[in-house]
Amino acid sequence: MHINFIIVFVAALVPTIMGFIWYNPKVLGTAWMKAANLNQDKMKSGNMLLIFGLSLFFSFLLSFEMQFLVIHQAGAYSMMFHYITPGQANYSTDAVNYVNDMMAKYGNEFRTFKHGELHGTIAGFFIALPIIATGAMFEGKGFKYAAINAGYWIITLGLMGGLICAFP
Repeated sequence: MHINFIIVFVAALVPTIMGFIWYNPKVLGTAWMKAANLNQDKMKSGNMLLIFGLSLFFSFLLSFEMQFLVIHQAGAYSMMFHYITPGQANYSTDAVNYVNDMMAKYGNEFRTFKHGELHGTIAGFFIALPIIATGAMFEGKGFKYAAINAGYWIITLGLMGGLICAFP
């Protein structure tokens, strides 16, 4: 599978851009700070260069993995691994022909923004939401805190998935 690193880097910027919008005090930032028991002084006391640097790095990791969730063609190539003989680096000719035929027939089917957004949003609901809600419960945070953070990730993963899927 070809990896489009340019779009992976672009999609990695989505969480930062969405964060500036979503957590802006005029949008949900004030409600989030109240639910998270934070204030402006606590926010400013952190090492923002380190926070944003690590945030971008983690966003890149997430963006890189998103392509395997939203691009179905990645699974076609992984089917060949079943036919690799241990200790050898060659594929069965039948397996290679099967995958090549399938890719010729279906190629870039479902490589649209809409399709990637669907899978990204599903990942938000079935991966991000349970992680965030579980953490919020154990941290003693309320429903509002979990809803704000999960909503951010559901929309963000949808946008990331859309971008990654739309640009082969």
